[in-house]
This record gives sequence, structure tokens and C-alpha cells, in this order.
Amino acid sequence: MAQPHDDDEGPVAAAELQAAEMASPERPLGAPGKRFDRRSPFFIGLAGSAGVAVTYGAVQLAASLSSILILIGVAFFLALGLEPVVSWCVNHGLRRWLATVLVFVVFLAGIAGFIAAAIPPLFAQLTELVTLAPQYLQQAQDNSSFIGRVNERLHLQQRITEAVDRVDGSMMNQVLSAGTAVLGAVADTLITIVLTLYFLADMPRIRTTLYRLVPHTRRPRAILIGDEVFAKVGAYVLGNVLISLLAGAVTLIWLTAFDVPYALLLAIMVAILDLVPIVGSTIAGVIVGAVALTVSLPICIATIVFYVVFQLIEDYALVPKIIGRAVHVPALTTLVAVLIGGSLLGVVGALVAIPIAAAVQLIVEEVLYPRLDTV
Repeated sequence: MAQPHDDDEGPVAAAELQAAEMASPERPLGAPGKRFDRRSPFFIGLAGSAGVAVTYGAVQLAASLSSILILIGVAFFLALGLEPVVSWCVNHGLRRWLATVLVFVVFLAGIAGFIAAAIPPLFAQLTELVTLAPQYLQQAQDNSSFIGRVNERLHLQQRITEAVDRVDGSMMNQVLSAGTAVLGAVADTLITIVLTLYFLADMPRIRTTLYRLVPHTRRPRAILIGDEVFAKVGAYVLGNVLISLLAGAVTLIWLTAFDVPYALLLAIMVAILDLVPIVGSTIAGVIVGAVALTVSLPICIATIVFYVVFQLIEDYALVPKIIGRAVHVPALTTLVAVLIGGSLLGVVGALVAIPIAAAVQLIVEEVLYPRLDTV
């Protein structure tokens, strides 16, 4: 509605009358005006300055919010991993919200059940480790035992003592720091779970919003490529979790069969480390082999051989069968991606490096290469 104006505001009054004429029930705010001349020096300079300012501000904002952004990224990747299961439930007649709640409850129930079943023996093994620590120390000081000879040659006890002596701060400060770290990890886990639930529930809306940001003429092609990227990431996340659980289960069976101590604790560690590509399973194998050495040298050698064989089966049978059909990344690209991801974001970066590399590879093959071939 036009407002009353003085005589000096005549141009504004005229514009308001014109604005009232432009408004319609279909377009209450009027039709969009004609575009700026993109070849104008003013427009080019303004766009360049705005681009620099926005980029600088975005970098500063991302640096200050890095911890939150990492949690958001992890939650989004988990949601993409659970999305195929939710979509399957929706395709079989369940409503989206019911399928989301069902999948998420089953997922959390599985984790809770595993933890509930693992805590009693895990606590018993940790208690046994603390109880037998003096005995292990005595064996390390006994030059007639294998551990004692290794300690004598490598001076392990002396190095451990020196490392403990170099620790700064009081014991109370260290306990408080450890407690703070545990509380922070619990809080981050809860935040990630809640974000994953919201991402999973709103995945169709998120997908639609992302594609609305693409120009209309390129939107169909963007939908095809984007859906393929989401499928690759989801297949990798879900497949990697399944393979890691299998690695932990096989490790538990092997260590239990040969009476290797702390079998459940080591199996959980193997399942977690196996999520990290390339280096995770190797580190886990070295640690498990070192623990098996406390039983006997033949058991240690057999355990190492077992891990080498299982690693070959995982790399050449399980990964191609479960993940390889959806995510096919060359070995060199995988190695470089894991190194870069680990350097930038630590363990989280190493975990998400391969699906991101697969997405970038798909975009390069479908967008960049065809355009370069026509130049």
C-alpha cells in the first residue's frame, strides 16, 4: 500500500505507485527485474570483491567452527550409510518417519546390545590386566624370559620410566583432563547421533534443496550425478562398517581359540581400527601379534600369518564384493586420499577420504573430461 509523502519525496511516491501496480495475486512482490550487465566493469569489480570477501569470511568461519563441522560431516556420512536401508523400507510400504525410527532404533539397539554383552567380560579382562601388571613387570625384569630378553636388548622398562617421568603436571590435573576428554567424547557422540537422526529423517528434503541450487538447465544432469555420488558414499559407509564388524568377529574367534589374553578387548580394537583404510588393519595386526607373543612365539607367528591371510581376503574378496561395485578407486588414489585426509582431519579425514575421492573421481569423469575433450 502506498504511503503519504511530502513534495520532496515525489520520486519515491511514484515508485510506490508503480510497485502497487506490479503486485498481483500470483506474484505479490512483483516480477523479477532484468539482470545486471555482467560485462559491466562495475559488475565485474563488485563481483570479484564480493567473492574475495565471502571466501575469506567462509574460511575464517570454517576454521572457528571446525569441530562442529566435523561432527556434522560425520553425521551426514552416517545418514548416507543408513539411507539405503531406510529407502528399502519405504519402498516396501513403510512411511518415511516410521522407517527412519525403525532403522535408527535397530541400529542403536545393536550397538547397545553389543556394549551390554561386551562390558562384563571387557571389565573382567581390564581388571585382570591391572592385577597381572606387577607379574608382567617381574617377567620384564627376568632376563631368562623372552620378554626379559627383549627388555634387556631394547631397554623398554627404562624408556617407559623416562616417559612417565617426563609427564608434566600433577596426577589430579591428568585425571581431570582425562575426565574432560571422556565427557567431551560422550557429548560429541550424542550430538552425532541426534544429527544423524535428523539428517536421515530429512534426507529427501535435503536432496531437493541441494538440487534447487543448481540452474534449471543443468538440474537433470546434476540429479543423475548427485544421486550416484550419494549412492557411492552410502555403499562405502555401510560396507566398511560390515567388513569391520566381520574383522572383529573373526579376530575374537581366533584369539579365543588360542587362549590369547584380552580377546574381546583386542577384537573391539580391531573392529574400530579396521574402519581406517590401509593403515588401520595393519596397526591392529601388529598390536594383536604383540599380545599373542605373551602366549608363545608359535602363537604369535600363527596370529601374524592369520592377519596377513585375512588382509588378503579382505582386500581381494570382501572389499571388491561388498564395496567395490559401488566405489571403485585406484590404489594410488586411495593412498593419496587417505594421506591427505589424515593430515587435514586426522582419523575422521582418513575415514571419509575414500568416499570423497570416489565422488571427486565421478565428477571428473562425467563433467571435466567430456568438457576438456571438446575444447
